Amino acid sequence: MTPGWRIARRELRGGLSGFWIFLLCLTLGVGAIAAVGSVRAALESGLARQGSVLLGGDAALRLTYRLATDAERDWMADHARQVSEVVDFRSMAVVGEDRALTQVKGIDDAWPLRGQARFEPPLTVAEVLAGRDGLPGAAMDPLLIDRLGLRIGDRFRLGVQDFVLTAALTREPDALSGSFGLGPRTLVATRALADSGLLSPGTLFESSYRLTLRPGDSLDGLRAEATQYFDAGMRWRDSRRGAPGVETFVERLGSFLVLVGLAGLAVGGVGVSAAVRSYLDAKTPVIATLKTLGAEGRTIFAIYFLQIGALTLLGVLAGLALGGLAPLAAAPWLQSRLPIPAEFTLHIAPLAEAGAYGILTALIFTLLPLARVERVRAAALFRGIGADARTWPRKRHLAALAAAVLALIGTAASLASLPWLALSVAGGVVAALAALWLAAQGLRALARRLARQPALRGRPVLRLAVAAVGNPREGVAAVVLSLGLGLSVLATVGQIDANMRRAIAAELPDQAPSFFFIDIQPDQLAGVLDRLDGDPGVGAVDTAPSLRGIVTAINDIPARDWGDHWVLRGDRGVSHAAAPPPGTELTAGEWWPEDYAGPPLISFGADEAAEIGLSLGDRVTVNILGRDITGTVANLRRLDFRSGGIGFVMIFDSAALAGAPQTHIATVHTDPASEAAILRDIGAAFPNVTAIRVRDVADRVAEAMGALASATSLAALAVLATGFVVLIGAAAAGERARVFEVAVLKTLGATRATVLASFALRSALMGAAAGLVAVLVAALSAWAILTQVMELDYRFAPGSALAVIAGGVLATLAAGLVFALRPLSARPARVLRAQE
Repeated sequence: MTPGWRIARRELRGGLSGFWIFLLCLTLGVGAIAAVGSVRAALESGLARQGSVLLGGDAALRLTYRLATDAERDWMADHARQVSEVVDFRSMAVVGEDRALTQVKGIDDAWPLRGQARFEPPLTVAEVLAGRDGLPGAAMDPLLIDRLGLRIGDRFRLGVQDFVLTAALTREPDALSGSFGLGPRTLVATRALADSGLLSPGTLFESSYRLTLRPGDSLDGLRAEATQYFDAGMRWRDSRRGAPGVETFVERLGSFLVLVGLAGLAVGGVGVSAAVRSYLDAKTPVIATLKTLGAEGRTIFAIYFLQIGALTLLGVLAGLALGGLAPLAAAPWLQSRLPIPAEFTLHIAPLAEAGAYGILTALIFTLLPLARVERVRAAALFRGIGADARTWPRKRHLAALAAAVLALIGTAASLASLPWLALSVAGGVVAALAALWLAAQGLRALARRLARQPALRGRPVLRLAVAAVGNPREGVAAVVLSLGLGLSVLATVGQIDANMRRAIAAELPDQAPSFFFIDIQPDQLAGVLDRLDGDPGVGAVDTAPSLRGIVTAINDIPARDWGDHWVLRGDRGVSHAAAPPPGTELTAGEWWPEDYAGPPLISFGADEAAEIGLSLGDRVTVNILGRDITGTVANLRRLDFRSGGIGFVMIFDSAALAGAPQTHIATVHTDPASEAAILRDIGAAFPNVTAIRVRDVADRVAEAMGALASATSLAALAVLATGFVVLIGAAAAGERARVFEVAVLKTLGATRATVLASFALRSALMGAAAGLVAVLVAALSAWAILTQVMELDYRFAPGSALAVIAGGVLATLAAGLVFALRPLSARPARVLRAQE
């Protein structure tokens, strides 16, 4: 056993006095990361294990705009044990004069192949669909039932078909496998939709054929055969990734929250560093004695490195226990509220990740104070300089520090779903810490200068407060760093949330249409336009033919091998036009003549083309209703999806798609007073046409953004809680100095009120400084995220900023005043005699 370890072990027997803040900071930081990672792992495990239930079968073949042909049905029946057909589309549920957007799911008698649907009252699927009084039955989401004021047994209409409501749909086992729905669910039998007018050729619907495997078959084998048999318009999904969109969302949100947790761990690192410095200051006599007896610098370093290392392991283990057990304790509550399955157990991977983060963070924040002690001479230590000595660490320690920082950032980037996000967050945290440290140094320098100003001589409270802020022993740096970083994260979330809500709620009505009308049949377009043109409350009306297609190849290279871009994933809206649509801004190339009838040409979105790597002359193959159409990119045009208007990434020349079954879409700008009449008249004359109110879509987006902001705010509050712990530690560390300070001030005639006001003012000054810097950091971060990533305008939100500054002031006031009670109650004579 080395001498360093023997001495370190003996000193550790003295207890953990002075290290509670150190341990608490590590425990909270590691615990938060471990808890977020454990919940993410539970969701991912649940999604993986319940993949067949979420998908509705072992595999699913999805077609767009069409049902499977008889030959395709026969192929599926020959290659699967069971087959179930599901049709999904948007429509309007109509009850008298009331109507509401709904996502309709048409099912057959075999649905669901996996899992169970639940209804209220408790019925089987067959009983729900059987209906009554000669009408087919249907089940609805309780939200839609309430919105339309329906009761069980009431009638409603989809298209031109009447249904009777037989139950409320309380659980849909394969709800996550479908496309994003703009309205609550309505469940009906597909056969009951035959005369509804909602599944006409060219209308927007998606069919999905869920399959269960035969004994001995494999998913890979079935996929290979299906890919060979079906055309490129078929999309495959299997139970190994039953809900890929949800999985990606969970992974990315979890990664982001872990990164926010790392910011909290960085805040805790400030407290860790302060605790180590304080501990080494208290050990000055011991270190001086050891050096006098001939101990080498590396031996001193080893002693306290081993001590800090042992305490770090203790704090990390406590954090892992907290982060691992907290989700298990909350599992019943979480499972009853989560819309996706989760399997809560002890997941080793997220715990190991959190442990690595905790160890690296502790190493980064303790290495410098430990290294400085090694370079200090015994004489300097006896004079009380200790860990505050201004000496540079050795090169090996600086190299170790740089390696630890790179290891921490590299680990975060490698484990995050988006490495660039991890690097951005790491850069933001480093920049914020640097800005806060500079602000703390600037505040101290300014306070020292102001304390000497003659103008403060008649203001004892203010002068005492300012002089204290300028005192290096007051811990201004620890307060501003820890509290400021926590407030920075919270303020950034607040600024982004406020701007997103403003963009949705305030700017949208000025530029977006009031309605989207979809599924307008070609022979209905004139009638729809006649109704709209005759209404004085209607402003601009835009229409365009609409189809759906899947990009299957670019320059004869399969799209899946070309790259990963949202335009290349799944089906996309496609249109055609002889002349440029109104407002078209070409960035390259020229539009084709109106009477063009040559090989297919495509107008492509400029930004999307640049992201994919397309240029003029490239050939893009799009599968539309089972037919591959290859067009040449003739021009590029600018798209602005924020306007809420019609915007197709791909527009073909009219001759290329003239014979394809298609519908029209229309956008309508109207005043609120005309909305109800337009909906009523269009719905009565054309029951198959679906109206999507843009404001309802915006409300759903705002609701989703609010949920994300709430989740991020909770993580930010955890960061702030760690900062408050550091704040308490700094206040506690300065309590002994304040006892002596109060004794001197009382001896000189200062009243209790004067001293208390001085303490409150110095705390408020430090809290305000932390809050102001946090607001500046948040404004810059929010501007970068909104303008560079989201491509939105940024406007400073003063309400959120003022709340952050007020929170900083109140936090430091609370901590400062609590730890002012003992100094104020101490008797000056006893304190001063103890200093003799």
